[in-house]
Amino acid sequence: MSDFDPVRIGLVSVSDRASSGVYADQGIPALQDWLSRALKNPITWVTRLIPDEQEGISAALRALVDDEHCDLVLTTGGTGPAPRDVTPEATLAVADKLMPGFGEQMRQISLRFVPTAILSRQVAVIRGKALIVNLPGQPKSIAETLAGLPQAEPPAHGIFAAVPYCIDLIGGPYLECDEAVCKAFRPKSAIRPARG
Repeated sequence: MSDFDPVRIGLVSVSDRASSGVYADQGIPALQDWLSRALKNPITWVTRLIPDEQEGISAALRALVDDEHCDLVLTTGGTGPAPRDVTPEATLAVADKLMPGFGEQMRQISLRFVPTAILSRQVAVIRGKALIVNLPGQPKSIAETLAGLPQAEPPAHGIFAAVPYCIDLIGGPYLECDEAVCKAFRPKSAIRPARG
């Protein structure tokens, strides 16, 4: 029995080619690898590998939150300006609230590497008691946006540092991070005493 709250995490990889078997999906394994190292909580994964179809993406997000009761849903892929990139539109279509700071920070991190980061359209939203965040499609970019660039000058905060407190505020489980991977930030009044 774990001392930590269980968490249900939905992972959605949006790719026409990976979903049709042209090549192996890299997004979901990259997310599972990083999150398994970052979180101390026991995780139940609910995964979907789907094509770039707006209604199908929206349907998957609704199902993960409403039926599967995921606390956190992360998507990867489909956030660029190409005609088939519709993940942000599909995400906004299921939103109760917008969380624009996530997309802003992801673009700031990616701009440290490539000027084309401004072409990325990632969004984050609240649906019910779940946080849904669009992440980049490349495993290296996924890790950079989640973890940030703590060694950079100036350092850049990763978006995951804000995820546990966000989930607290919307009524989800108390997420606890391995600080060697990601140091979550909470106001002092929101920090639970250490367990064990």
